[in-house]
Amino acid sequence: FKVGVSQVFPRGDSRDLRQKQLALEARQHPHLRAQRRAQVAVEVSDLWLEAFRAAETTRLIEQDRNLFEHLVDVAESSYASARGGARQQDLIRAQLELTRLEDRLTRLDQQYAVAASRLGQWLQPPGLPAQSLQSLGRELPPLSLAYPQLLQDADATGLAQQFSKHPTLQSLEQRIAASETRVSLAEQKYKPQWQLSASYGYRDDDPMGRDRADFFSVGVAFDLPLFTSRRQDQQVQSAVADSEATRTDRALELRRMLAEFDTQRSRLARLERRRQLYESRLLQEMQEQAEASLTAYTNDEGDFAEVVRARIDVLNTRVEALDIEVDRLKTISRLNYFFVESPLEGQEVQP
Repeated sequence: FKVGVSQVFPRGDSRDLRQKQLALEARQHPHLRAQRRAQVAVEVSDLWLEAFRAAETTRLIEQDRNLFEHLVDVAESSYASARGGARQQDLIRAQLELTRLEDRLTRLDQQYAVAASRLGQWLQPPGLPAQSLQSLGRELPPLSLAYPQLLQDADATGLAQQFSKHPTLQSLEQRIAASETRVSLAEQKYKPQWQLSASYGYRDDDPMGRDRADFFSVGVAFDLPLFTSRRQDQQVQSAVADSEATRTDRALELRRMLAEFDTQRSRLARLERRRQLYESRLLQEMQEQAEASLTAYTNDEGDFAEVVRARIDVLNTRVEALDIEVDRLKTISRLNYFFVESPLEGQEVQP
């Protein structure tokens, strides 16, 4: 009967390095959760604003439907009191624009249904139908920039320092640290590996009844890598290449974030200029033009087609002003995404 034990000792500091590598890889997950949380916030904001855009555009069209119905009545009255193909054409034109409004309302209802359904995937409790989604309200949320001063003053260096706190780059930093540890771990393959063993063997008496001594043995073995070109060298080269690739991924991600931030910043500046133009001049001028066209037509001094075009321009201008405001808030939401910071060491992301 023989029993023995053996113990293999890892090469160099392989055990400590492996433990360090696993710890660094585990530290990526709080940053990944924070990144996903920020992405969800942007996605939900976009869906909510798209649903609000469709609902509010529908409300604007419903408000102006009475005006277009009034234009139909005006055209019918003019056609009944006058002769000529022009008056009949006015009546057909008014009815056509009213039909186009109905088609536009149908398309908006479809857009709202799609946006509300996708929004319900995030906001609805499980098991409730999509129709139970509550009203979106009549006002846009007071969404503001997280760091407005960076839109004007920050250069690429300052933005890069700020973005380095972002969960995306923080998770890549942990990947880089883990890949560097993987290089050190691969370099341990050049060191010998030791093994100690001990065994005890019990021997019964021989057939003649004579006592036989038991055996006890101790052994030492080691694995010394001599030819490293086919295995160890290639493993180290692979680990180094993987580490450099991770560094490249971080540099590319930072450049992508800087480029995207600059694009969104420029877009917000243009939307702000358009917003001021619409609020200060364009909406009022369009309304004045529509009223003047209708007054001229009722006094038999203008063209009915001009009246219709003016009313359509007023409606489209209001819708465009709404689009500008919605796009501005969506841009602010996307800009704020870049300033999300990772949780501190040991701090978990709240659900």
